[in-house]
Amino acid sequence: MERQSTYSDLLKMPGLSPLILAATFSRLAGRMFILTLVLFVLARFSSPALAGWLTFAAIVPGLLVSPVAGVLLDRVGPTIAVRIDMIASASFIAAISIAAWAGWADPIALFILVILFSLAGPLGAAGTRTLLPRLVPHHALDRANALDTAVYAVVDVVGPAMAGIIVAWLGPETAMSIIAIAYACAALCMSFVPRLRGLASRDTSFLRQTIEGIQIVARQPTLRGLAISYSMYQITWGVLYVVVPVFVANHYDMAVGSSVTGFLWGAMGIAGGVGALFAGHLRTSGRERHIMAIGMVITALAAWPVAAEFGFGGLAIGLMLAGVMSGPIDVALLTLRQRRTDPRQLGRVMSISMSLNMAGFPLGSALAGMVITSSLSTTFVLAGIASVIAAIATISIPADRTTAT
Repeated sequence: MERQSTYSDLLKMPGLSPLILAATFSRLAGRMFILTLVLFVLARFSSPALAGWLTFAAIVPGLLVSPVAGVLLDRVGPTIAVRIDMIASASFIAAISIAAWAGWADPIALFILVILFSLAGPLGAAGTRTLLPRLVPHHALDRANALDTAVYAVVDVVGPAMAGIIVAWLGPETAMSIIAIAYACAALCMSFVPRLRGLASRDTSFLRQTIEGIQIVARQPTLRGLAISYSMYQITWGVLYVVVPVFVANHYDMAVGSSVTGFLWGAMGIAGGVGALFAGHLRTSGRERHIMAIGMVITALAAWPVAAEFGFGGLAIGLMLAGVMSGPIDVALLTLRQRRTDPRQLGRVMSISMSLNMAGFPLGSALAGMVITSSLSTTFVLAGIASVIAAIATISIPADRTTAT
């Protein structure tokens, strides 16, 4: 019988603690950066449009080059690739900070530096989750993924709050400097992670392996199914990010409403972290599809009718319920994807899949923006329908015997 690892046992495994610490520093810096960038642009240029385009530039180029980043992960090894991301991110953010202090931060310079920052991003995001299954034994993978997911949930709460406080007290230039330091700390932590070599063959051309990565995700039933189901699930969250502030604004004035919305998202992030740690105690191997589908159905019910039809109390309960369910869903997703992917292709699969998975979020936000003017309740229904479709798509993924690699 396989030994069950506790979280304490997990952190004693060689290289895992510094990896988790590096991921915490880098993700915290990343979450702080987006809000700090917006606040910096608004303070310096008073241009919401410029802030929006720079935010776009900080995210989209990285998504577009994710197939290339995946090949780098598989060829040079995830440890080196993640270090490259951390060092590059620290350098580019430091350059923005120096330019800001010196008064050289014109829009063109900001666009160049922000795009360069974005291009390195997929290496760190996918690299961490490529390293996990190579650092821990199979029986401990659930809890390793749970710990990783919990870090994401906590950072989602702490990052924006820290950014807002630092910008308010010390200014956006100082906040940028602190973000660069956080990335540098992440790079330092990665020096204590074992250097794992790349598993992909170098006999095949870089371009060919990039194309192969896209084909793997498109043709492998599990990966294709997860890309569809999880992106549909993310539509729910894209809708909620738009409809919740509007719902709150209908009950409170602007000043109070902003604080209430922030409190709701913060509490939901904590709930997600708790749910992820709880999911680490479940034996998800072989049951990932069912855990994801159940969580998605409960999320659908949390969005409608709970959040939509029972006033502010129902909204709070619905969001907490959706937050708790996000933990098991994410842990099961990670475990299933890692378990059914050839280790030689894991970097490419992670990089491409993570980009595809997030595609539903902006789509959900756009749909919510169109529907919400007609009916607030219908917008919540839209969020619920997306999660129901996601659950159906998840259950439709073939069982192990037809997809194992």
